[in-house]
Amino acid sequence: MDSLIMSARDLEFLLYDWLDTARLTERELYSEHSRETFDQVLDLSRELATRYFAPHNRASDLHEPTFDGEKVHILPEVKQALDAFAEAGLIGAAMSERVGGMQLPHTIFTACMAWFYAANAATTSYPMLTMGNANLLAAHASDEQIEQFVLPMVEGRYFGTMALSEPQAGSNLADITTRAEPQDDGTYRLFGRKMWISGGDHELSENIVHLVLAKIPGGPGGTRGISLFIVPKYLAGQEHNDVVLAGINHKMGWRGTVNTAPVFGDGAFTPGGRPGAVGYLVGEPNQGLAYMFHMMNEARLGIGLAATAMGYTGYLKALDYARARPQGRPIGVKGGPQVPIADHPDVRRMLLAQKSYVEGSLALQLYCATLIDDRRSATTESERTRAETLLRVLTPIAKSWPSQWCLAANDLAIQVHGGAGYTRDYDVEQHYRDNRLNPIHEGTHGIQSLDLLGRAVTAENGAALSLLLDTIGETVAAAGATGDAELGNFGDDLARATGRIATSTALLWKGMDPETALANSAAYLEAFGHVVLAWIWLEQAIAAHGHDTAFHHGKRAAARYFYRWELPRTTPLFDLLDSLDRTTLDLDPSWL
Repeated sequence: MDSLIMSARDLEFLLYDWLDTARLTERELYSEHSRETFDQVLDLSRELATRYFAPHNRASDLHEPTFDGEKVHILPEVKQALDAFAEAGLIGAAMSERVGGMQLPHTIFTACMAWFYAANAATTSYPMLTMGNANLLAAHASDEQIEQFVLPMVEGRYFGTMALSEPQAGSNLADITTRAEPQDDGTYRLFGRKMWISGGDHELSENIVHLVLAKIPGGPGGTRGISLFIVPKYLAGQEHNDVVLAGINHKMGWRGTVNTAPVFGDGAFTPGGRPGAVGYLVGEPNQGLAYMFHMMNEARLGIGLAATAMGYTGYLKALDYARARPQGRPIGVKGGPQVPIADHPDVRRMLLAQKSYVEGSLALQLYCATLIDDRRSATTESERTRAETLLRVLTPIAKSWPSQWCLAANDLAIQVHGGAGYTRDYDVEQHYRDNRLNPIHEGTHGIQSLDLLGRAVTAENGAALSLLLDTIGETVAAAGATGDAELGNFGDDLARATGRIATSTALLWKGMDPETALANSAAYLEAFGHVVLAWIWLEQAIAAHGHDTAFHHGKRAAARYFYRWELPRTTPLFDLLDSLDRTTLDLDPSWL
């Protein structure tokens, strides 16, 4: 095994044998690159993740950031790792050359980031937020704002945040109360409180660029009146903006990422002699939520990748432990030496389940990344539209499925370790705690399920769902064309499952009763996600077909497991959906 962080062999298979990522170099946007440059940046990412990120993963968990009332203090190794990341040019690796980026395909960069998330998700969150912030501004900000804020972020001198949630509003952004008062000089003064803001204060960079959602007085109500503002920690000349912390939050996982409760405009600092945090409007007034979705959608995929990576490294460590740990003997054997626990069928079951979850999730993340590349660089408008449409329906799956099932993989990794698994002497207990945050990060399962069932599959008369089902149908046909009986059977099973998606979706919306339909959206998300992952596994099995190596046999075994153990889970879920169950709707909260 080459690493306990991530599998270079699996990445190679997914990138080149399955997705044929090298073909992207034929497109103008990526023409300066080659398979050689792709491999170089992948190798660099592995080296940096191994050398700078993984060694302090445990230390940053045990010694989380502290706040002394004035400054946030963070383990020094975090800054050392981030400096190495920035010096390698990785913050702008997938960004346009226009802003100083490498213009790498997003698919390659996603594979690179898998190394960092697996090595140390908490430290990796700082550049993740910065990249999302910079990408949003590069798309929607003025040239002056790009020069002032994006270029320093690409260089790693500034870091960024996204400041959405507020204590009284949570995920319901219509209820935010942070206000932005216009000034004569074209700037705004912001007043309000935010909550759960990762990376909201630290000494890791020269400046922190907050992207803040706020309402301009007199604007429309609800989400229609939300605008987006750049609010830096420091203004020109390093004058401190009127941004302070009420405190920091202490989480069960991702402890190395400082999570803050910032206050804008409390008067602790008075830029220009008066209170209020100086902010700069991005784009047009009252379009802030639309702009912020650029970063939010990127962050949803980022959290899905983080969940995948945490599950993946936990699996590799469980596999390594199971191969090395002698205990017990085969059934019917009473004497002789003990055998590695990997020889026991139930341990193999747990390892194979983990493999199916984490390798399936990684493949899904990379597939979604190819859609981003196609959206950016495909040669025809129809190809670009197709990619955008598929990405819209797959994003809630790519965020939520790994957050649920790679967490399940972490749970199984603890079980494989036995009593050692729940001690702090082994990494798997931390991986579980870290990954438990991801079903909540960037929108809970409930929110993702409402997005999937309430918007993604119904938009444009179900165009995205129809396209996805047609795409899956192409894979079913390809499986049959192999002439392999087992792959053909997998295809038949998948075709039946996709048929259930179509009929259940139609039944849920037939009566045009959104309350009943959306009350069951969580079950819909889970069933839909399992079918998508079955499709992803059939794709991998087809790519592995005809190869006679342990690696390829492993792919086939994981696909077999998923079709025999996991895909059947969807049948009772679809049955529940088809019944239009009202159990939760008809429940009086006083009965709980």
